[in-house]
Amino acid sequence: MVKLDRYIGASVFWAILAVLMVILGLALLFNFVDELNDVDANYGLMDAFSYVLLTAPQSLFEMLPMSALIGCLAGLGALASNSELTIMRAAGVSVGRIVWAVMKPMLVLMVAGLLISEYVAPVTEAMAQSNRAMAQGGGDAQSAKRGLWHREGDEFLHINAVQPDGNLLGVTRYSFGPDHRLLFSSFAKRAIFADDKWQLQGVRTTEFKEDRTEVTTQATAPWNIQLSQKLLSTAVLDPQTLSITGLWDYIHYLSAQGLNNGPYWLAFWTKVLKPVVTMALVLLAISFIFGPLRSVTLGLRIFTGVVVGFVFQIAQDLLGPSSLVFGFSPLLAVLIPTGVCALIGFWMLRRAG
Repeated sequence: MVKLDRYIGASVFWAILAVLMVILGLALLFNFVDELNDVDANYGLMDAFSYVLLTAPQSLFEMLPMSALIGCLAGLGALASNSELTIMRAAGVSVGRIVWAVMKPMLVLMVAGLLISEYVAPVTEAMAQSNRAMAQGGGDAQSAKRGLWHREGDEFLHINAVQPDGNLLGVTRYSFGPDHRLLFSSFAKRAIFADDKWQLQGVRTTEFKEDRTEVTTQATAPWNIQLSQKLLSTAVLDPQTLSITGLWDYIHYLSAQGLNNGPYWLAFWTKVLKPVVTMALVLLAISFIFGPLRSVTLGLRIFTGVVVGFVFQIAQDLLGPSSLVFGFSPLLAVLIPTGVCALIGFWMLRRAG
C-alpha cells in the first residue's frame, strides 16, 4: 500500500508542478508585457524584467490552487485513462485511500507555498516595489508614478518610495487643524530611521498663515510619527502581498488609528485559508475523476479544470469586495465558495464510493 500511495502521489505531484510552471510562466509573461507600458529613459527593460522576476514568488503562491485543481485532473485522469484506477478499485482500494494518497503531496505543496508567502514573497515584493519606484524618480518630488498615501491623526502623508533598508525617499506631509484648515505642507528628500526615531533630511516647509505663507528650509528635522519602520514596510505593499504576521500587525495598527482595515482582514483570511481552499479544489477534482470525467480526454479534463478554476476565482473576487461594501465578514467571503466546492466534492465521491 505504501508503494501504491507513493505512485499515486508522485503522479499527481509532478502533474501539479508541470501545470504550475506553465501557468506561472504565462503570468510572468503577461506581467512583463504590462510593465512595458512604463518603460522610459529611467525605467528600462532590465528594470522591468527584474521587477517581474521579484514578483514571481507571490505569483507562484497565488497560482497554487488553480494549478492543484488542473494538475490533479491531469495526473489522476491519466491513471483513470490507463485503467489503473479501475484496477485499484477492483483490488479493494477504497476511494478514501486514493483521496488520502493524493492529499499527502498536496500537504507538501501547501506547506511550501505558505513558507514562500510568509518569508520570501513579502521580501522580494518590497524589493520590487522599491526598485521600481526609485528607478522612476522616487525622491525628487511628489511626482512619482506610484507611492503610498497614509493618514495619522490630522496629518496626511505621501511617500514616493521605501528603500530595502527601510528608509524613505520623497516624504510629503500635509497637516490640518481642527477646522480642517491646512496649517502647513512640507517635502523631505529623505527620511532616515535611527535610534528608534525618524529624521527628515532636505526639508522644505510651507506654513499657511491667516494672510501670508512662510517658506523655510532645514537640513534635518525630527519627525514624530507612530508608524514604525516595520509597519511602514508593511503599509507600502498591497494587502495580498503581505505576510500573515505583517497583516495581523497592520490590522491592529489601523484599528488603533480608527482607520478602515477591511481590505487587510480580507487579505488575511484569504491567505490563512489558502490551504483549505486548495484542498477543497483538489477534492472537487478527485470527485470529477471518479464521476463525469472518468473516461474523457486529457484536453477536456484540463478545459474543465480551467473553467471551474475561473468560476471559483470569479466567485471569490465578487464576494471579497462585496463583504467590504455590504459589511459582512470577509471570512464568509472566503469560506462560502470553498464550502460549496467541498460539499460538491464530498457528495460526488460518496456517490462514486
